Amino acid sequence: MDERILVLNGPNLNLLGRREPEVYGRETLADIRRRVEARAQALGCQVAFEQRNGEGELVDLIQGLAEGWHGLVLNPGAYAHYSLAIRDAIRSVGVPTVEVHLSNVYAREPFRHRSVIAPVAVGVIAGLGPIGYELALEALLARIRG
Repeated sequence: MDERILVLNGPNLNLLGRREPEVYGRETLADIRRRVEARAQALGCQVAFEQRNGEGELVDLIQGLAEGWHGLVLNPGAYAHYSLAIRDAIRSVGVPTVEVHLSNVYAREPFRHRSVIAPVAVGVIAGLGPIGYELALEALLARIRG
């Protein structure tokens, strides 16, 4: 298959492995990238893997999905809770999106219980650690392939 999926990571995810390992685990973003790329190869799709700290940079990458991309796996980090700009970009491009969080946001502080991204996503995976990215990729491909 020729599906092209962007795996996009938001602020502070570049610090995985050393940032609050009791919450986010010890795997680095590079470790997660290797997992996702191996799973994509097994599933027969193409992935690009990106991380940006800036909201505008994330919006720019999401807007670029309108040009030949089939889906988005997004870990928006803290932007999940308040970035209407990211929400609007996802809605504008109309590309199926799965929101991913490494930690169980519903078992954490109350402000993390609400996502402004979730209503424009086809699904949300939270609390399963790095395997959540792989599950998101599989779910997204199943939806795209029908």
